[in-house]
Amino acid sequence: MNGTCFLSVVVPMYNEQEVIETTYRRLTSVLESIGESYELVLVNDGSRDKTAEIVRGICASDPRVKLIDFSRNFGHQIAVTAGMDFASGRAVVLIDADLQDPPELIPEMVARWREGYDVVYGKRAARKGETWFKKVTAAAFYRLLRSLTSVNIPLDTGDFRLMDRKVCDTLSSMRENSRFIRGMVSWAGFRQTYVEYVREERFAGETKYPLSKMIRLSLDAITSFSTKPLKLAGILGFLLSAAGFIYLLVVLYQRLFTDSTTQGWTSLIVISLLFHGITLSLLGVLGEYIGRTYEEAKRRPLYVVADRVNFEAKPESAQEPVGSGMRH
Repeated sequence: MNGTCFLSVVVPMYNEQEVIETTYRRLTSVLESIGESYELVLVNDGSRDKTAEIVRGICASDPRVKLIDFSRNFGHQIAVTAGMDFASGRAVVLIDADLQDPPELIPEMVARWREGYDVVYGKRAARKGETWFKKVTAAAFYRLLRSLTSVNIPLDTGDFRLMDRKVCDTLSSMRENSRFIRGMVSWAGFRQTYVEYVREERFAGETKYPLSKMIRLSLDAITSFSTKPLKLAGILGFLLSAAGFIYLLVVLYQRLFTDSTTQGWTSLIVISLLFHGITLSLLGVLGEYIGRTYEEAKRRPLYVVADRVNFEAKPESAQEPVGSGMRH
């Protein structure tokens, strides 16, 4: 879709009533300082608080603010996808509503884009207000992902970034259900650079990425961009089979050619439990990939839009169900 304004800013929201008005004010101040036309595309991902109500009030007073209201919670990465689908800008910025990523960095991103870069992502030089466990596990995850995949996904980055329209259109054409946006951007290629910043503490409210969701996102990232776990499962299965065969030869040799035999059921049970545990773990890896294949085969829409505010027309790439909004 050809851009109809200079800059679109996509903001996914889930239970952000404490912060959304402050986010709007800071974004508006920054965007007006750029001196170009813009829009704010706010995506309500099934919030259970007054987020949607507050945004509707903002939309009534500012036509540059647009609301996409999901029928239920579909997840952060899907909300980001919907925002990109409906954004009309020549460039599109992704930023969370919690103000951990500073809107004041957007003009610098725009400047780098004007230099000819197609993607300008924020790289975290430091992370304030996060636990030692969160920092260590995040660092370990990015480095594990880099070792497992051939796609060069930058370390210590999130979804906070500016993308040229052609990059955004490329991502909108990629319709997989298990989405890892920052990895998809890296896979797409184009000229990319970064700007460093210090990630602040969350302005208000609670984190929307507890440990369970972080694990889910990690699985999405690994299974979407690497088949090495399947290959490792096969190698490990071969090694266990070889070890079992060698152990069988040793037992037969002892039985036929010596007076000694392997004693003790305890050792046999321990070995059996070990092998069975590893086998079940390997089946779990296979099941994860098969389950994702099953989800993709159903070809359901990524999201359902219950309502849209301040949109003149839906984009060609967006599909809506009877009475509201959906996607191909």
